[in-house]
Amino acid sequence: MSTHTRRDFLVHSAAAAGAMALAGDRLLAQTALGAAAGKLPEMTIARWSGPTDADSAPDKIAAKLTEQAIEALGGMGRFVKRGDVVWVKPNIGWDRTPEQAANTNPEIVAALVRMCFAAGAKKVRVGDNSCDLPAKCYPASRIPEAAKREGAEVLLLDRNRVRDVVIGGERVKRLPLFPEFLEADLLINVPIVKDHVLSRATLCMKNYMGVMEKRNTFHQAIPDCLVELTRFMKPRLCVLDGVRVLKAHGPKGGNLADVVIKNTVAAGIDIVALDALGAELLGRKPADIGSVVAGQKAGLGKMDYRTLALRELAVS
Repeated sequence: MSTHTRRDFLVHSAAAAGAMALAGDRLLAQTALGAAAGKLPEMTIARWSGPTDADSAPDKIAAKLTEQAIEALGGMGRFVKRGDVVWVKPNIGWDRTPEQAANTNPEIVAALVRMCFAAGAKKVRVGDNSCDLPAKCYPASRIPEAAKREGAEVLLLDRNRVRDVVIGGERVKRLPLFPEFLEADLLINVPIVKDHVLSRATLCMKNYMGVMEKRNTFHQAIPDCLVELTRFMKPRLCVLDGVRVLKAHGPKGGNLADVVIKNTVAAGIDIVALDALGAELLGRKPADIGSVVAGQKAGLGKMDYRTLALRELAVS
């Protein structure tokens, strides 16, 4: 089965399974989500409201924020079915430590792996197409040790396995993609919020560039290209790492003075809404981020995330 055909099969199968489970999900929502009874949230935002001391350092609270954001969204069982193979796709693009905020927080990745297994996943795999040398990026990020601690397989991507895939865009007709991402039953997109010199922000839509090669082909029209890639990837669950935020000199950063602590994790099914929140965490207007505007125009989601079925949590 070709990559494209297999992906279509998986997407249609997931849609059918989701339709069968919807009534049950809604029944659970009535008891678990209080005021949101009968309708599952489309987005959740978990913010730390506890003390800011050594016991509440960013890496120590990241998992708690993630767990509560996912539970408020309806639980990982809303997305993961028993026997699924899940790919958790963080940003592991750079030879940077978690403190430098260029890669996704490792404890967020670990929490997602743990919740996927608890929901019945058969396998959970973690990996990204790094920009710097993977042999340096992976250990510096501390993601492998955190993910393996929870039982995940951490994989370095083999560029020899890249396949040319038709994605059906108007601007982007074909892309060299890693088949591992397309063949998973569920891909969880887990970017960190950070500045980007070209696109102004690296958020959920931008994080999908890690599933492909020849990323420089997007640089002349990043918003439009990101929309077409995102539409092809068909987002089902995105988790936004706003624990540490790289406010300048992205996407690689390196200067700790450019990092601000926001202690926020958001999760949802609306990728445009999550990117709009990410823009705000960077101190920018969502309307000033080209991919957010283009994503809403293309019908991928809503820029005004406050109009969604939204739950905001104060976590301590």
